[in-house]
Amino acid sequence: MVTLAEVAQHAGVSASTVSYVLSGKRSISAGTRQRVERSIRELGYHPNAGARALASSRSNIIALMVPLRTDMYVPVMMEIAIAVATTARTHGYDVLLLTGEEGPDAVRRVAGSGLADGMILMDVELDDERLPLLRGARQPAVLIGLPADTEGLTCVDLDFKATGALCVEHLAERGHRDVAVIGEAPAVYERHTGFAERTLDGLRGRARELGLRLLHRPCEGGYDAMAVTLARILDERPGTTGFVVQNESAVEPLLALLRQQGRAVPEDVSVVAVCPEQVAVQASVRLTSVAIPAQEMGRHAVEQLVAKLGGRGGDEVVLLAPELTVRASSGPAPVP
Repeated sequence: MVTLAEVAQHAGVSASTVSYVLSGKRSISAGTRQRVERSIRELGYHPNAGARALASSRSNIIALMVPLRTDMYVPVMMEIAIAVATTARTHGYDVLLLTGEEGPDAVRRVAGSGLADGMILMDVELDDERLPLLRGARQPAVLIGLPADTEGLTCVDLDFKATGALCVEHLAERGHRDVAVIGEAPAVYERHTGFAERTLDGLRGRARELGLRLLHRPCEGGYDAMAVTLARILDERPGTTGFVVQNESAVEPLLALLRQQGRAVPEDVSVVAVCPEQVAVQASVRLTSVAIPAQEMGRHAVEQLVAKLGGRGGDEVVLLAPELTVRASSGPAPVP
């Protein structure tokens, strides 16, 4: 393994100069810095992580808390996690991935041990138990998600309230008056998970303004659960012609069940989904959808955290505007 002293000898400078180039603690002339950096590249030198942490009081690690629950769509969570990891590397940080449902205990462990310089938290609830600890922690944090109270917090998320409103507007413009919302699993609403609650808030608010009748039913996903949910919806509201789906595992079962009942999409019923782009375009009917910008959310979260670590960022809420893409699953409401 190449040592710092060998880099110094190769570059023709002192070991302390190499150290200053690496740490940035002192101003070094451009020519000397370039010579040292060239020697580092040519020799393949990597600073010892432990020594670097002791010298700088930094671990150069970001803790990413991703509670992996059975009622969540894991591919989206992992797409965000990959975006966090790749963006963090471009800023010189590694990522410590915490996937357990530890809640406040995970925050205490990271904050008390100095394992990481900062934290990024996902699966944020409206009244998240982790928030009081974050507000008092020494390490800065960024939430991918939006709690009810954002005071003293930095948050990045899709504007799910605007997303819900956009879906309703699209169906209303095409003449649909009875709309059913097939939501996430019941446990997601029981936890008051932010993205689900905010989408529902946007759906209900805009439906009231536009005079639409809206029926919301949570669904576990999968064929059997979707069959029960759809039967219940059509029993309560037989005139339903529009569906909004915020549950990736319910998309294909819903389309299959509608086909079995002889309800053509979009001639008889229209379907709009809030889901990843891949789910929308690979469905048996290409879905009109609002995409989940997973990569953009992960990238923004890291950039916000790096800014805070550098003393440049303040507390702010970044909401990404939703974009609805019209495909084959939505059309005019059928004439009664």
